[in-house]
Parts: sequence; structure tokens; C-alpha cells
Amino acid sequence: MSHAPAAPSRTAVLLVDDHQMVIEGLKTLLKADAAVRVVAQASSGLEALRRLREHPGIEVALVDLNMPQMSGVELTRHIRAAFPAVRVLALSMFHDHASVMEVLAAGGAGYLLKNTTKAELSAAIANVAAGRTHFSQEVGQTLLQHLDVPDQRPNAAPVAELTAREREILRLVAEENTNQDIARALFISERTVETHRKNILTKTSCKSVIGLIQYAIKHKLLA
Repeated sequence: MSHAPAAPSRTAVLLVDDHQMVIEGLKTLLKADAAVRVVAQASSGLEALRRLREHPGIEVALVDLNMPQMSGVELTRHIRAAFPAVRVLALSMFHDHASVMEVLAAGGAGYLLKNTTKAELSAAIANVAAGRTHFSQEVGQTLLQHLDVPDQRPNAAPVAELTAREREILRLVAEENTNQDIARALFISERTVETHRKNILTKTSCKSVIGLIQYAIKHKLLA
């Protein structure tokens, strides 16, 4: 007896924005995406946390940064603390350096502008759901423009000493390449790439790719 192939899993998404028109617009953009399923929506941070409790299968929360009572950055912190498996994708009209770094520090996995296209929105959700990061092009340019800002605190910890190969791999990781992509680009094995990644995390005392990107930007390791 033959069995029909199982339908591919769809990424469960929560939409959070205090403007209903924005939510409806996002739902329209995602409606044709067979890989995404919008399972809940919320108009405030508190409502978003309730929705996450009600729908434990949510994988990605698309969060507006500019909301009353609880900002998107505050909500991101709460989500990462209470629902660590949920990946947060920030959505904003602005991409100033301070805002982007706040999102990263809060544990956000990506940052999109509200003028994003349907294709980029789908790609961003797929990337963060897979454990990668995603930044709109303008956001990435904002981060790159601040790579030359040194840490001027008198008691700042010394910068990790990375080898040339480790710096190369760090750059490729920051560009959202997978281990397979990096191995192919550098003509080395995936196991070697994984070993280098672990060494980089150990040397920098970072616990995640997001933390590593923050560290790299802060200490100009991507230059």
C-alpha cells in the first residue's frame, strides 16, 4: 500500500505590530509563501507573549520595533528569555546604528526594513528559522560603516587574537554562509570549518553567531 509523501513543514510565524494595516500587509505578502504559516498576530508586546504561550510551535516572531508600552527591543529580550527557541526578526522604518545594535544585544536574529520586498521577507524568515541571521542591505551597510569605531573604555577586555584563517572564516560566517558554503569557498572540509568556528567562539567567549557578529563589529574583526 503506497503512502502519499508527507507535506513539507511550514515555518510557524507570529506577526507583532500595533498597526493593523501593517499586519494585514505582511499577511498578504506571506499568503503565497508555501513555506510559511502565520499562526498568530498581536498588536502589543504583552499580547505577543500571550500568543507565544498559546502557540508553542511558533518558530519566528516578526516584531515591530516602535510600539507603545513595550518596545520591540524589550519584547525581544522577553521572548529570548522565556521562549529561547523562538527566533526574532525585527521590523522597522529606521536602520540607525544604535537601533540595530540594540536589537542584536537583545538577541534578535535579523533586522528588516518596512519597505522590504515579498522575496526578501520570505528569505529572511527562512534564514532565521534555519538558525542564520538576516539583515536588509541598508542595515548591513549601516553596520559596516561603523566597523572603524574603536572601544575606548579604559578597562575594555583585550581583543581575541585570531589567525588569518579564523578571520577569513569569521567574515564568511558574518555573511551568513553555511559550513558547507565556507568549506567549498576555502577548499577545506566541513569538519575543519566546524573546528575553526568552535575555536573562534572559544577565543571570543561568544556563545552564538549573533554574539560573534556583535563582537566582530565591536572589535573591527571583519575589516
